[in-house]
Amino acid sequence: MGTQKSYAEINEKIRNGSAVVVTAEDMVGIVRKKGAAAAAKEVDVVTTGTFAPMCSSGAFINFGHSNPPIKASKVWLNNVPAYGGIAAVDIYLGATEPALDDPLNKVHPGAFEYGGGHVIEDLVSGKRVHLRAEGYGTDCYPNRSIEKYVTLQELPYAVLCNPRNAYQNYPCAVNVSKKIIYTYMGALKPNMGNANYCSAGQLSPMLNDPYYRTLGLGTRIFLGGAQGFITWHGTQHNPEAPRLPNGTPRTLAGTLMLMGELKEMSPRWLMGASLLGYGCSLMVGVGIPIPILDEEMALFTAVSDEDIVTQVKDYSRTRLEPVGEVNYAQLKSGSITIEGREIPTVPLSSYLRAKEIAEILKSWIEKGEFLLGEPQKMLPSVPCSPPAGAKVLKG
Repeated sequence: MGTQKSYAEINEKIRNGSAVVVTAEDMVGIVRKKGAAAAAKEVDVVTTGTFAPMCSSGAFINFGHSNPPIKASKVWLNNVPAYGGIAAVDIYLGATEPALDDPLNKVHPGAFEYGGGHVIEDLVSGKRVHLRAEGYGTDCYPNRSIEKYVTLQELPYAVLCNPRNAYQNYPCAVNVSKKIIYTYMGALKPNMGNANYCSAGQLSPMLNDPYYRTLGLGTRIFLGGAQGFITWHGTQHNPEAPRLPNGTPRTLAGTLMLMGELKEMSPRWLMGASLLGYGCSLMVGVGIPIPILDEEMALFTAVSDEDIVTQVKDYSRTRLEPVGEVNYAQLKSGSITIEGREIPTVPLSSYLRAKEIAEILKSWIEKGEFLLGEPQKMLPSVPCSPPAGAKVLKG
């Protein structure tokens, strides 16, 4: 039957210091050298990482009751509108919400210098943030306006809650039109003058578990520099995307909803971003440990940049069909060839930071500071096809 491990067995090894933990980058070489069966027996956990703009992010915040109390219907943090339609002094601050009267927007329509992602970075940096709130007044909430400065540690409650993070794969963006366009994939030069992509490839969390066998409600992760959790599948989750024989999707596929304590996070792993002509976002650091439950998981986590492809799409919509398909080794080489033309590639994600996250997560597990969280409900998926070379495991 081959190697079979449980979460309890792996966590016991983590507790007693005997667990073997490697990064997804290192797992590629281990499986190539020793084979999947030996790797599954030897390795207990594979760590992954990604650091990139993740627009569908934000924070639930309770800013504390005033005297007299207020039912805040409109709220601004450093002049960035937050959603107040929850109750009393509970709000949600979205990463892409721009500041009112942003000076950059006056120079370049659609461009914003400061937004919700920057407020989140300021909060985790320990800075004071100006809060202004208005209410319509009720018998139990008579106050109609408050204004004060707050710090993250002074807030009664602050939780990072990101509805769609860590996309399993994402298209490479080009611009076929004759004028420059500004997108959430960055500025794209005309006539395919550049190709922008956003993925850590072989280190990317969901590409190392393509059918989500170890991902679900309760999976413990690295989020923003602290321990967080997968709380649901993310918005736009699409497990039915076309896949390669190794299980990895060829285009947009799975996504994750993530949550964690904002007060434990770091500005190194939560950074406000401004994309010219598109708006604001939040750079988020995410790392997920993949337990090697069996030989199949060893094969899945041994996927390399050469084994993962994505489609090249025209973001000007001049051409609706993909203009090509490339692998991540080609993207990371600095250029790709499309229709006989060599096009320079530009990453929006940081592979260096992704490696750092995978190493941090590895050290936490090796020190016994981080145990695996067994999912209580799995993410929606499709029937798992064993990767090329895998044995079908029966249990």
